[in-house]
Amino acid sequence: MASNNNTTGVDNTFRKKFDTEEILERAREREKKESDRSKSRSKGPPVQRAPLKHRDYHVDLESRLGKTQVVTPVAPLSQQAGYFCRVCECVVKDSANYLDHINGKKHQRALGMSMRVERSSLEQVQERFEVLKKRKTPGTFTEQDLDERIRKQQEEEEELKRQRREKKKEKKKGKVMEEEPEMDPEVAEMMGFGGFGSSKKS
Repeated sequence: MASNNNTTGVDNTFRKKFDTEEILERAREREKKESDRSKSRSKGPPVQRAPLKHRDYHVDLESRLGKTQVVTPVAPLSQQAGYFCRVCECVVKDSANYLDHINGKKHQRALGMSMRVERSSLEQVQERFEVLKKRKTPGTFTEQDLDERIRKQQEEEEELKRQRREKKKEKKKGKVMEEEPEMDPEVAEMMGFGGFGSSKKS
């Protein structure tokens, strides 16, 4: 076999040729755009929100209970059926969902509060205990007070039972009186009510 040194080359002209300078230039432009975008996002420090606080108002869930309301499609949101939240400008259809909404993250953020609770210090807890102690009625509770209250309760129950028995007796007397009306003996004799089964001989 004779080896032929005239081998034909492989056609690789369809392959893409990479220009490294062009690729590096595109990468630099992309990095520059991303850094500009991140700078525009963080214009200032992150927003500091106040911790959760107790509500200083009463949530009214029962004022419109049992009332009917005509709702038209062109009515403003505040006059539509359901509970209207003025902060978020939305309508919630029932009371359970309304409570979930006003206790939720979106509503609290609109009020400027985070969902975190302020951590109490030892002094604040002690002050709170003192306030609660002062709110209690003065005086100590003893076993004698308890015995006295139990004895009074038993006396009241016995009195109620006695009154009920007397009412029953009065009702029975009233029924017996109605069943046997008193008649004049002469009138009863005329009507023939005098002595059933006994005959008078004259």
